[in-house]
Amino acid sequence: MTPMTTGQSFGTVLVANRGEIAVRVIRAVQAAGLRSVAVYSDADREAPHVAAADTAVRLGPAPAAESYLNVDAILEAARRTGAEAVHPGYGFLSERAAFARAVTDAGLTFVGPGADVIETMGRKDEARKVAIAADVPVVPSVDVRSGQDVDLAYPLLVKAASGGGGKGMRIVREPPGLDDALASAGREAAAAFGDDTLLVERYVEGGRHVEVQVIGDEHGRVLHLFERDCSTQRRHQKVLEEAPAPTIGPDMRERLTAAAVRLAAQVGYTNAGTVEFLVAGDEFFFLEMNTRLQVEHPVTELVTGLDLVQLQLQVAQGLPLPLEQHEVTLRGHAIEARVYAEDPYAGFLPQAGIASTVAWPQNARVDAALESGQRVGTSYDPMLGKVIVHGATRDAARNALLQALDDTAVLGLTTNVGFLRQLVGSDAFRDATIDTGWLDVHLDDFTREEPAEALCIAAWQLAQVSAAADTGHPFGAGDGWRSGGPAAPVPVQLGSAVVTVDRAAGVVRTDDQTWRVRPVAAPAGLLRLEIDDVIHEAHVEIDAHVVTVGYLGQPHTFTRPDAFGPAHEQSLSDGSVQAPMPGTLLHVGTEIGAHVDAGTTLGVMEAMKMELALKAPFDGVVSQVGGAAGDQVALGDTLFVVDRLEED
Repeated sequence: MTPMTTGQSFGTVLVANRGEIAVRVIRAVQAAGLRSVAVYSDADREAPHVAAADTAVRLGPAPAAESYLNVDAILEAARRTGAEAVHPGYGFLSERAAFARAVTDAGLTFVGPGADVIETMGRKDEARKVAIAADVPVVPSVDVRSGQDVDLAYPLLVKAASGGGGKGMRIVREPPGLDDALASAGREAAAAFGDDTLLVERYVEGGRHVEVQVIGDEHGRVLHLFERDCSTQRRHQKVLEEAPAPTIGPDMRERLTAAAVRLAAQVGYTNAGTVEFLVAGDEFFFLEMNTRLQVEHPVTELVTGLDLVQLQLQVAQGLPLPLEQHEVTLRGHAIEARVYAEDPYAGFLPQAGIASTVAWPQNARVDAALESGQRVGTSYDPMLGKVIVHGATRDAARNALLQALDDTAVLGLTTNVGFLRQLVGSDAFRDATIDTGWLDVHLDDFTREEPAEALCIAAWQLAQVSAAADTGHPFGAGDGWRSGGPAAPVPVQLGSAVVTVDRAAGVVRTDDQTWRVRPVAAPAGLLRLEIDDVIHEAHVEIDAHVVTVGYLGQPHTFTRPDAFGPAHEQSLSDGSVQAPMPGTLLHVGTEIGAHVDAGTTLGVMEAMKMELALKAPFDGVVSQVGGAAGDQVALGDTLFVVDRLEED
């Protein structure tokens, strides 16, 4: 790619976003020799994107409506810092035509397509008209707003005319379900996009989601950067993405990319965008156009060798694209996995808490904005980052992603990393047989794995930490020390298992299993053990309540009943009973005004697949109940308060 020329039309770019995409764009801006401005909410004051930028400006409180969606605050931040351009990233305001218009009306450059194009292509009904004019196939549909009869063969897909992300979308397989689907999809669309207009179209069974990356300049040139397959989805939201698409041949590739270029040219598209298609057999149909950078753009960058953000900046300055279509070539295969703060084994419920340990793989590209000790709240999208790999072949890339996920550890916060590892290792993904509906049907095939080695690792490290503790007296150490011989075996209790660790002999035993263990030198923060002649690596955290082992991408948590008693309680001296970790409140067994004795179970919560009984710390009266059964609770949430009984 040719470098950016001198005489640039802007020198400072404000990045109107947060998280990993803000970090990604900030680094690209700086690499182009430009100054970067970050914006942040009160919740993000210490976030990585703030530290990465040259300048950072507070927008407002944590709620997105008062910060990242506050157009006036963003424009004021640009004015205060002298920014001449605004890059929207993705999400938030990136596809709001009103925002793009406000930016340009303020005399700034919007790094993206024009507001009129965003408006047109942001509506699925209007985008269909553009596709038809460009001779691009569309799925047969009706606009229910027009009062047309739904004269289509079932199954049908009901979807919002505005927006995306799977919101306002329902599959209807039989006529009796249509009215309910229209009503619920309309409500969801209105809440998400402020527009309850719906389309009803033929639902293509077994289709694959294939999208084409395009980019256009102000000189009339539109290029495609080949395609991506994003068929691995749950609830219409992408989980894994790859480039190129593994199931299409040269003829289909040529037809798809040509159709995408025709459509972009038809609407006069400039800057980066994505044209999404549904591919079924020899047919393909236009779905929608995303008028922004996509989450999955890194896989395109890895297989083409191009930097999409750099191209965006060049186009936004009025420069011509620095290459011709024949110069865009494919090299190997790339796969991306999205890392979310969510529990895939509990309906993908979003999670919150403090990520006490974060270790990203060194053998992959990582676009992330999560560091050890960082708090993850519920104010924003739960995506934490992306792990992206490249290989000479799809098999090589898949194996590289398995290794990268094995090397990823996020402790203290529930994520989907272990699930991603299982999914990438599945036969269905290996064989590229996953279509857009596959994961929703086969989700129960994936369960949380509990390898026996995790228990062995936890026990060994707990005994090791006990041995290293400075108790001030040799007979007070829990390390099996003996004056007349080697250390005796040390029993440790982890959950319901009693594990004996004989460090002198290099043996760990339970009632039904024995492991031979030998420690191996490892970098700081990583534990490496040879277990039965195979080396295993893990991140281990030990505190007064649990031992957590980050092993093969999955955190495995073992309670320590011997360390804090069988009550499993977490309480403060003032009578507050708090959540010891993020989880779900399963049961509330008391009410305000109830008299309770010390040790009475006030409620039960589930965290990391463990049930924790929440006990009254002393005799008293319940004065506060902070939740109901089914509530998601964050680390440190006050769930109950017990007031002491006054003495007569």
